[in-house]
Amino acid sequence: MREPGEKAPFLLGWEEWVALPGLGLPALKAKVDTGARTSALHAFDIEPFGPINAPKVRFAIHPIPGRNDVTIPCSARAIDRREVISSNGEMDYRYVIRTELQIGDRRWPVEVTLTDRGSMAYRMLIGRQALGEDVTVRPQDSFVQPLLGYEVYHSAAMKTAAPPRTLRIAVLSREGGAYSTRRLVTEGEARGHVVEVLDTTRCYLAINAAEPAVWYDGQRLPRYDAVVPRIGVSVTAYGAAILRQFEAAGTFVVNPSDGILASRDKLMAHQVLARHRVPMPVTAIASSPKDTGNLIDLVGQAPLVVKLLESTQGRGVVLAETRKAAQSVISAFRGLKADFLVQQFVREAGGEDVRALVIGGRIAAAMRRVAAPGEFRSNLHQGGRAEPVKLTREERDVALRAARAFRLGLAGVDLLRSDDGPKVLEVNSSPGFEGVESASGRNVAQILYEEIERRVRPAPARKRREAGA
Repeated sequence: MREPGEKAPFLLGWEEWVALPGLGLPALKAKVDTGARTSALHAFDIEPFGPINAPKVRFAIHPIPGRNDVTIPCSARAIDRREVISSNGEMDYRYVIRTELQIGDRRWPVEVTLTDRGSMAYRMLIGRQALGEDVTVRPQDSFVQPLLGYEVYHSAAMKTAAPPRTLRIAVLSREGGAYSTRRLVTEGEARGHVVEVLDTTRCYLAINAAEPAVWYDGQRLPRYDAVVPRIGVSVTAYGAAILRQFEAAGTFVVNPSDGILASRDKLMAHQVLARHRVPMPVTAIASSPKDTGNLIDLVGQAPLVVKLLESTQGRGVVLAETRKAAQSVISAFRGLKADFLVQQFVREAGGEDVRALVIGGRIAAAMRRVAAPGEFRSNLHQGGRAEPVKLTREERDVALRAARAFRLGLAGVDLLRSDDGPKVLEVNSSPGFEGVESASGRNVAQILYEEIERRVRPAPARKRREAGA
């Protein structure tokens, strides 16, 4: 008989349904073993990462015994690495994490060691350290607390209900001190992720049929949850090769290698836009000097814009005010054996263009870029200034279609405002953040991480068909 005011004991059987909400595990069968001192959780692909003063560990778990097709990725702070002797007398070192255990309507923090329990019927073992003084275990009973079920792993809610987890993210960039790269590191770490900047040119590849691998400074790179490419124009081809290796390993990349290659090749980019019926200024290209006059006629009357195919940030772009000037510029480029195209000049744009930043198929931010006095190029690197702008519905639609044409998760779409509607000038697969964040007041890096977190969450498992169904 309890004394007045004495708390009723919390009853458990020798087996119970439990949840670990902080790890995204809503239902596990656990064995309650008062003979064991520590608690253990099934885990495989266990990998430490993060700074030495705040180490983390990530791992995967098959929550349903016998169902290796259902995998939940998890991560947590590693609070210790402990020597543990199993029931059969074997000793091993295990990572220790702290997480919240839920049984019935009660939750409390517990320490759990990580070990592969794939051959065992119970994915979790609850030892006596995890049991409070008011917990009473009735070894003759099973499932004293409410029953759960594995069906939850097949629900659509599983994807949206997954808790935030620490991600390991690589930023491919040769400019670690650049504003955009620094913002990616700062914002990622503020959200609890581990962000590593890798110099694109210092990555190298081991290409074999067994398993794709990327190496760096003499070591094989670990498995990343996501890769954000900030690949410079001068190393586009090599950077795309590195990305293909990550893609082959199943890593989520914000921008795919083929999309980057297509957007960087100005001729191919215009062909892709044309194939997807995205409006753009009239553009023409020819190889033979005999076709110079016809080339100019295709585009229209002067003034005309002549662009090197490998131009970037406004460099290699010339405005020819007259037909004769256009012929001279074309002859000069041909003399240099440089590839170029000729494009309609949209006079009514007045030295302005609009950049729409597209992230994950949505407009994240926008700005208007205004050219410096006496300059027709509005690029910020050419002295242009950035101002806030509100996009029209048509401009939003064109920008989204342009990014989608290259399958880019992050794109800066440059638009000209012409008399007959918006025209796409360029699709940038590595847009800078500084100008658009300053002009729009939007936290672009945060929006990008929200998209990455959404994309790398585990999808709900599909129900396995019964034999003969």
